[in-house]
Amino acid sequence: MSTSPASTLVLAESAAPVGTPALWAISIVALIALLVVDFVVTRRPHEVSMREAVGWSVFYLTLPVAFGVWLWFDAGTDRALEFMTGFVVEKSLSVDNLFVFMLLLAAFAVPAAVQQRVLLYGIVGALVLRGVFIAAGAAMLAAGTWAFLVFGVVLFASAVKVVRQGEAEPDISRMRSVRLLRRFMPVTDDYRGAKMVVRENGRRALTPLAVVVVAVFATDVVFAVDSVPAVYGITEDPYLVFATNAFALMGLRALYFVLHAALAKLVHLNHGLAVILAFIGVKLVLHWAHGIWPAVPEIPTPLSLAVIIGTLAVVTFTSLRARRGVDA
Repeated sequence: MSTSPASTLVLAESAAPVGTPALWAISIVALIALLVVDFVVTRRPHEVSMREAVGWSVFYLTLPVAFGVWLWFDAGTDRALEFMTGFVVEKSLSVDNLFVFMLLLAAFAVPAAVQQRVLLYGIVGALVLRGVFIAAGAAMLAAGTWAFLVFGVVLFASAVKVVRQGEAEPDISRMRSVRLLRRFMPVTDDYRGAKMVVRENGRRALTPLAVVVVAVFATDVVFAVDSVPAVYGITEDPYLVFATNAFALMGLRALYFVLHAALAKLVHLNHGLAVILAFIGVKLVLHWAHGIWPAVPEIPTPLSLAVIIGTLAVVTFTSLRARRGVDA
């Protein structure tokens, strides 16, 4: 049975995955250790200073850069470029994730002292959900190249959804998870520090903190549906997909407090993300078509990185320009 050049390339890539069992084990242990450190840091409720937020943000931005350099020497230029491109995509989507978190925290009037604990719960939920989606995506790709077409359609739908939703605040009262939670358990009128469950009038009751955490988990599902197919459009290696998601998510807690004011000024961010998702959707569809008809061109990773960074630069510039008239 003859094999097309495209199929040979896919087989060659899958034959030499970056993620060896040892590297997977080391990465998961390191991720758990970082999460434990974050839980220790947020154990005592306190308002996060800008100095603290910037320090942690620099730390979590240094990690993927160092990993990318190691990958460059250990696995080659192509893999390192795939990782950095995927990281930029995931970080961009994570910033949009932060914007939704900001709206949720404001809607629930979450006290500043416990905001970082809510964000940490959201990050843990996002990591678990994306792990599930990454495994499902890998299984779909192993079943056939038709998965690229499915991912492409998902990203097109996501791009349309992002444009239609714009910057509208999430309607918490309509979230099924929140309504279900309130139906089965009473909710206190005020926050009780970092506690999510308390005993009141002889029975257990949820605090508003538990409700906002459930709302954050619900949004994590939506973002996992968008982000995992997007990074599979950059690389087919499940380990690199995992690594880009982990590195992008781990620094969100600190980055939120650094970008809190700036997020409100990025009024065109959703439009830029819609362009990026649609572009990667095209890339996936072309990759699927190339496997059937080798004459169909593919979009190389360096071009993908240039388009993504260029799009983010343009929407940042246009957002700041649009806000200039409002703030003046």
